[in-house]
Amino acid sequence: MDIKIDTEFIKLDSFLKFANVASTGGEAKFLISEGLVLVNGEVAHERGKKLRPGDRVEFDGDLWRIL
Repeated sequence: MDIKIDTEFIKLDSFLKFANVASTGGEAKFLISEGLVLVNGEVAHERGKKLRPGDRVEFDGDLWRIL
C-alpha cells in the first residue's frame, strides 16, 4: 500500500498511527520496542526514525511504501 506524505519526512511512531497500525503513541512505541516493525527490511529500534519517500515499512505481513 502506498502512503503519500506532504512533508520531508514522517517519524515512524507517527506513521504507525497515521496508517492505523497503532491507535496511540504508546502502542506504537511497544510495537517498535518488541521488534515487530521493519523499515526497509530491517528491524526498527527507533520510534523517532525519520521515514522519507522511498522507504518501506512492514508490520504483521502488511507493507507500506512512503511516497
